[in-house]
Order: sequence, then C-alpha cells, then structure tokens
Amino acid sequence: MKLLAVTACPTGIAHTYMAAEALEVAAEEAGHEIVVETQGSAGSTPFTQAQLDEADAIILAADVEVRDRERFAHLPTVTSPVKKAIGGAPGLIEQAVAKAAEQPKGSAAAAVPAQRGESDMAVKNFGSGFGSRLRGWLMTGVSYVIPFVAAGGLLIALGFALGGYQITEAPDVVSFNDDGVASVVFDPGALQSWAALFFQVGGLAFGFLVPVLAGFIAYAIADRPALVPGFVGGMIAVQTHAGFLGGLVAGLLAGAVIYGLKLWQPPRALAGIMPVLVLPLIGTAVVGAIMFLVVGTPLAAATTGLTDWLNGLSGTNAILLGALLGLMMAFDMGGPVNKAAYAFAVAGLSTGSETALMIMAAVMAAGMTPPLALALATAVRKNLFTKVEQENGRAAWLLGASFITEGAIPFAAADPLRVIPSIMAGSAVAGSLSMAFGSTLRAPHGGIFVVPLIGNPFAYLLAIVAGTLVSAVLVVALKSARRTPAEATPAPATAPAAAAPVAG
Repeated sequence: MKLLAVTACPTGIAHTYMAAEALEVAAEEAGHEIVVETQGSAGSTPFTQAQLDEADAIILAADVEVRDRERFAHLPTVTSPVKKAIGGAPGLIEQAVAKAAEQPKGSAAAAVPAQRGESDMAVKNFGSGFGSRLRGWLMTGVSYVIPFVAAGGLLIALGFALGGYQITEAPDVVSFNDDGVASVVFDPGALQSWAALFFQVGGLAFGFLVPVLAGFIAYAIADRPALVPGFVGGMIAVQTHAGFLGGLVAGLLAGAVIYGLKLWQPPRALAGIMPVLVLPLIGTAVVGAIMFLVVGTPLAAATTGLTDWLNGLSGTNAILLGALLGLMMAFDMGGPVNKAAYAFAVAGLSTGSETALMIMAAVMAAGMTPPLALALATAVRKNLFTKVEQENGRAAWLLGASFITEGAIPFAAADPLRVIPSIMAGSAVAGSLSMAFGSTLRAPHGGIFVVPLIGNPFAYLLAIVAGTLVSAVLVVALKSARRTPAEATPAPATAPAAAAPVAG
C-alpha cells in the first residue's frame, strides 16, 4: 500500500524527525511505501497532489496542531502521539493498513469528519479526550514560544558575557528626546556597546514570550480568527503583570470565545467578513475586558507568589527541586512530563530571578545527562548492546551535548525497565548538584555550546559528568546482572537517533 504520514512535536527538533525515520523503517520492513511530511523547526515539504491522490491511508503522529489537515479528509486516518511513532511504528503501520482495507479512501467512513460539517477547530483534535486536546493546545503555544526564548535568552546571555552584570544599567542604544527626535548611542569599536545592543535586542525578543504563547494557544483552538484576541490578551497579561500564567489563561480564553462565536450561523451577508472583522473584533473586546477587569489582578498575585516562592528556595529545598526536575526530564525523554519541567523553567526565565536562572541550568543539565550516559555505556561495554544501539550510542554523544534528551529514546524503547530508572537517577543527581552549586543559565537551549555563558561553569560541567557516570554505571550494572542468552542475539533495528537534526 501507499501510505502518508505527518510527524510534529512541540519543539520541532528531535521527536519529529525520529518518528519520521521510525515510520519509514517500519513501512519498508512491512513491504509498503510511505512518504512522511515532517512539520518541524526546519520547515516541511508538503505532499504533492499526486501523493495525496495515490495514498491509501495516512498516519498523523503529532503532539501539536497538524497544519492544513483538511488535505487528508478523503483518507482513512490513524492518529497517535509522536512518541508512539518512535517506539511503536510497526503497530501504527499495521493500523493504517487495516483502516485502508476497512475504509477505502473517499468512502463515507473515511470522510466522516467532513460529512459532519465540523469546524476547523473540531478537526484539530489531539486525542479522544479533553485532556489530550488541552495538552496539544498548550504545546502548540510552547512550540512557537521556544524560538523567541532561544534567540532572546542567548542574546541576553551574550550581553552579560561581554558586558558583565552592569550591562543592565547601560543607556538605550536608541533614545528619543522630548521632541521625538531619535539619537543613537553606539560605538562600533567598543565592546560595551555591542554588549548593550545584544542585551537590549534579547530583552525585546523576551517581551514577545507571553503574547506569542497566548496567541498560538488560541490559534490551536480556533484557527486564525483567534490570533488577534490571543495576542492582545497576552499583552494585557504582560501589562497587568500576570506573566506566563496570564498568557496561558488569555490563550485558552481567546480560543474558547472564538470557538463559541464560530458556532453561531451568521446571515449570508455577514459570512464573508466574519473571519477578518466580526470574530477578531468581538473576541478581542471580550477577552480584553475579562483580562483587564476579572482575571488579570488575581493572576498577577499568583505570579508574584510563585516568584517569591522561587526566590525563597535555598539549601535543601533547592536541591530537592533540582532532583525533582531531573527526574521529570528523564522520565519520558521529551514527552509531556519532560516538557512540563522544561516549560516551568522557561516560564521562570521571564522573571529574571536568580533562582529561576538556577532552575533553567538544572533542567538543561538533567536533560543532557541521559543521552551522554547511554553513549558512555555503549562505549565501555559494547557487548551489552546490539549493533544498532552501538550506532545510536555514537550519535548520542552529540545529541546529549546539544541538550536533545530524545537521544536516549531508542535505548529506553528497547529496554525500559532497566534504562529509564537508570537515567532518572543520573538526571536527578545532575539537577540537584547544579542547584547546589548555584549554576545559572539565561539561555533555554544550547547544551555544551552555551557553557561559557553559564554562571559557575566548571561546577556545572562537574554536575553533568556526575549524573552521566551515575546513569552509565547503573545501566551497565543492571544489564550485566540480568542479561540472558536471548538478549545476546541482535534485536530488530530501531530508528537510529543519528537521523535527528541537532539544534544548538
């Protein structure tokens, strides 16, 4: 059969491409043809019309909104989380083939959503339950925020690295006098001027975090008409100091309002202007009023309380938080629990508090440890791993160094009972030691490549090394203690982690 697939994850980096390769390998082994559209950070090449016409079924393996899903309305469809495609690609291929046999393309069964006249938002379904859809909406918002966080955080960190902490007091690169005349204060030959420039550009990029989060959560729920009320609600969250929590609420509120308005069937005369005028106008007015008058102040108080709590963490409490975040980062290696810990750290960056910067450092250290530990384990005890795992281990060095925790997934999928507890222990050690050493990080990504921008970098590297050693020793010990003759035979090939593009 000829199959299509779309893969997409919140960050658009590792899971997207690892799932694509896993599906390609499984389809080839089963004797089917498959074309995968990876809707990731590197962009995507859409299916051609010929591919859409010839396909028998499609697999949608995504944790975020699948773009232009209406293209597939005529095809029998299998939906799943992106992680399931990595560890269970053969099963998804079997499901797609079975659906294609039961529901030929273009049949009434395959086109049920279209016949029901569902709205765009209803088609954007991330699972069978509300919890799955809610997580999909939130992850869509986070996926659009991450590039802003990465660019802004790295520029701010670079500004501090070049100009020191006093760079916060540098004059604005461009200022205006009382008459509105602009003046530029910049010396191309002065390092301090470049530091101020990078710091201020990074600060502006950070200013978009909450509006972008809110706007694209709303977009995931109710499509383009929800963008304006989402962005405006996010900006109101910034003005009322409601912060990241306010952005989440504004996005969900804007999406719900626009979705509710879409259910109304307008007169024919208004139908043409609904998406561009009526929906954004009414939605923005409603969301703006609710954010300003009802929820803005309580959310601001909650955000202030969270910030004060973070700033008050010290000693044992900080170490325990680092260990907890480490456990979460390693538990599902890029899945919902991992993303929850990562989102918590990223949300703290906008506060600028010292503890929030320590949390970001701990999360990155804990996320780097699992791939590095398995790379080390495959290097020192090759006989415990299959040839494919040894190849994955060589790729895992670079994936771990780049803070791509997903590099550990092939190992965990093959031996979860021994690998997952081992990497969780090492990540907990790395996270707790990073917090104990007081290492800080203003960039949300980058791995080893941003270590020069980390506060207390040598102790930070020590934390990563310690966590890596703990996980590697545990993996080797558990595999050695319970190894059976059957395990010595080569295992079926899993998708090599080397296919995942590395984001610095």
